[in-house]
Amino acid sequence: MVELKSPAEVAAMGVTGAFIADLLDDVAARADVGVNLLDLEERARELITERGAQSCYWDYSPSFGRGPFRNVICLSVNDAVLHGLPHDYVLADGDLLSMDIAVAIDGWVADSARSVIVGNPRAEDQRLVAATEEALSAAIDAARPGGRIGDISSAIGAVAAAHGYRVNTEFGGHGLGRTMHEDPHVANVGRAGRGMTLRPGLTLALEPWFTLGSERIKFDADGWTIRSFDGSRGAHSEHTIAVTEGDALILTTNGRE
Repeated sequence: MVELKSPAEVAAMGVTGAFIADLLDDVAARADVGVNLLDLEERARELITERGAQSCYWDYSPSFGRGPFRNVICLSVNDAVLHGLPHDYVLADGDLLSMDIAVAIDGWVADSARSVIVGNPRAEDQRLVAATEEALSAAIDAARPGGRIGDISSAIGAVAAAHGYRVNTEFGGHGLGRTMHEDPHVANVGRAGRGMTLRPGLTLALEPWFTLGSERIKFDADGWTIRSFDGSRGAHSEHTIAVTEGDALILTTNGRE
């Protein structure tokens, strides 16, 4: 069931979103050559505890995972494209790191993801990250009252096609609010004019993620980390937004991105 949020509830989600933006700024600034992923996980835990927030990932047990998730941030490196389980890995020059996190403050959830390149970047990785950011911007622009969910999906898919990237349809965006995952599902490719009508108060996590090669995926033995099937690198960008009477409102921002 889709639940529309009041202006006060959207504002409360914005408080959570601003904290997430600050957290990602902090973690991204620490992601450097020689830094262990476990150190980034520990920093995210510290910030969440200091703020009195609650991790939406800790003890998360969806049908596709293996046991409860016992971390607070997903850290996906290179061909790990989603749900990367933080582990004992030291970042190397040129690594492509995607960070994804969802937390709740006073019961209201926000969710965001960002990809960064460690050290000296590869041009193809820079183009990939930029394409996910471009697709996210197009998706946000398409989230207007009276439009359809398919308009958002179509906008993301069009950017992917323009850059020559294939799109996986197994994982995409979603509604959120009191919980991390609510209806509706928002695919990263689709047909404009299809799906539910967008109405003010609808809050969505929009999250285009692309790979340099195959759209097929596979799971690591840890049961969580998802990798591209062919070993190609992936990037992921995500914001929590609210549909309004006009332009969509980005909730996971601190005004510094």
